[in-house]
Amino acid sequence: MKYRRLGRTALRVSPLCLGTMNFGPLTTEADSHTIMDRALEHGINFFDTANRYGGDKGAGATEEILGSWFASGGGRREKVVLATKVFGPMTDWPNDGLLSARHIRDACDASLRRMRTDHIDLYQMHHIDRSAPWDEVWQAMETLVAQGKVVYVGSSNFAGWHIAQANEAAKARHFLGLVSEQSLYNLASRAVELEVLPACRSYGLGVIPWSPLAGGMLAGRAEGAGGGRRAQLQPRYAGAAGAVARWEQLCADLGEEPAAVALAWLLHQEGVTAPIIGPRTLEQLEGASLRAIDLSLDATTLSALDEIFPGPGGRAPEAYAW
Repeated sequence: MKYRRLGRTALRVSPLCLGTMNFGPLTTEADSHTIMDRALEHGINFFDTANRYGGDKGAGATEEILGSWFASGGGRREKVVLATKVFGPMTDWPNDGLLSARHIRDACDASLRRMRTDHIDLYQMHHIDRSAPWDEVWQAMETLVAQGKVVYVGSSNFAGWHIAQANEAAKARHFLGLVSEQSLYNLASRAVELEVLPACRSYGLGVIPWSPLAGGMLAGRAEGAGGGRRAQLQPRYAGAAGAVARWEQLCADLGEEPAAVALAWLLHQEGVTAPIIGPRTLEQLEGASLRAIDLSLDATTLSALDEIFPGPGGRAPEAYAW
């Protein structure tokens, strides 16, 4: 495993990040433990979760599964770079969500209890809170860092100008600020190339793409009975059926699984640290995901992919102005 620095930090993480959103609602606790054990065996040391994850098992259920796995010992916690998130409402009470200083503090303590650990390596704001002043947010994060409960702070689903605003405010406080941004990014969703990726490169943030397979659209044939093609695409990818057919043919010509090519493409993009893979089963972890780490795409292939799934035309403002 060739590890990468997370943005401008000295922290080293694997080029794939194990997403845990399926743990609990779709994957049993025992199977989740098996997947995490196998991920470590393969050298994947970067795990991502969120306090809201749990689906029908309830908010926090996924963090509890990680906690029971860490509690089983064997150096599991020490080997993992642990990332979780704060923002979404945990109850119906008015201060039990968003990014007030109070909620950031309370949510961090609750996540630590559920995950049975004394610190979070990467504490990510799951979304921008337009009502929270940056001085309030950074005061809360600085306190958590000073207490040893948080090591680094990251963002998720931020616009480029949010990243700039946040890090300039942190700089004024002599605080490290954001070190990573977790964004929707895949071959079929490339809007972040306009402003978010340039902002991340400028401020030294590592980019952690979520939904790298476009909700399964870029994974090739659907799993399950009959092995037929996915019958439906997510609404944001409506009208992409023609591109998907060309995509799957290109992957067939390469002799590679579509999922591996999709992940490898992201790993070729400047500033990308680690796409998030979210396996429901051990087979999904050990298939195309691991192949992507060693898959090199030549210039001809990268050009062909740009033709099938065109990006926004470059970074802003050149993409839309003279």
